[in-house]
Amino acid sequence: MINAALCGDFIKLEPIMFTQEIFQQLLAPRYLGWLWNGFVVTMSISILCIILSTIAGFILAILAQSQHRIIRYMVNAYNAIFRYSPLLPQLFFWYFGVGSILPLEFKLWLFDEPQIGFGPVILSMPSFEFIIGLVGLTFYSASFVAEEFRAGIAGVRAGQLNASLALGLSRWQGFYFIVLPQAWRIAFPALVGQYMNIIKNSSLTMSIGVLELSYVSRQIETETLKTFQDFALATLLYILGVTLVGMIGNIYHRSLLLKEVK
Repeated sequence: MINAALCGDFIKLEPIMFTQEIFQQLLAPRYLGWLWNGFVVTMSISILCIILSTIAGFILAILAQSQHRIIRYMVNAYNAIFRYSPLLPQLFFWYFGVGSILPLEFKLWLFDEPQIGFGPVILSMPSFEFIIGLVGLTFYSASFVAEEFRAGIAGVRAGQLNASLALGLSRWQGFYFIVLPQAWRIAFPALVGQYMNIIKNSSLTMSIGVLELSYVSRQIETETLKTFQDFALATLLYILGVTLVGMIGNIYHRSLLLKEVK
């Protein structure tokens, strides 16, 4: 009877012990907060890079259509340098190379993370590492975005520009009103792919100290030794960010196609 009672008590305790073991394997709430903060930094630097690289890539694609050979050579050289070299050495170049020639006072000012006031609104400057990471990521991504824009422009038949010239439009007007809207629509699906790559490439900014998702995951793994749980959650957050960009891009692309039909 005693053994039966002990066995019954053990059976009752086993689910409780199993539940406790599961909770012990989970990350503490404060580490979940760290991961979320890292995800916010990752999406912030990625969204800013998407905006800046789109603008820079658009300008590069326009310059690549210039009738001046020197300008075209300069654009081709830029694209070759940044597309044919890995991102990680480029980040090191910006952080250690360019960062070393900046005035000491300016770097100290950035390291203090100063605040800028716009009336009642006070904004804190991002860290030096964040700025350098954004610059390096933008220069790298702009070269790929420029190539997508160039392919989109090449996808528009040359006869449409000639027709606009025959209608009395200038070359710039024909390019702006006729060619560019079609090139944007053609290039946009490929651009969405580049925007997804920007989110994934942002993980390399951890190498220069940007407190993004990969950096935070590494810190949590060092403290907790829960490698699987830590990086599994980080991977899910990366998938979430990439999926959101893809969904928004697909919705916008469908709206472009509907406008074309109308």
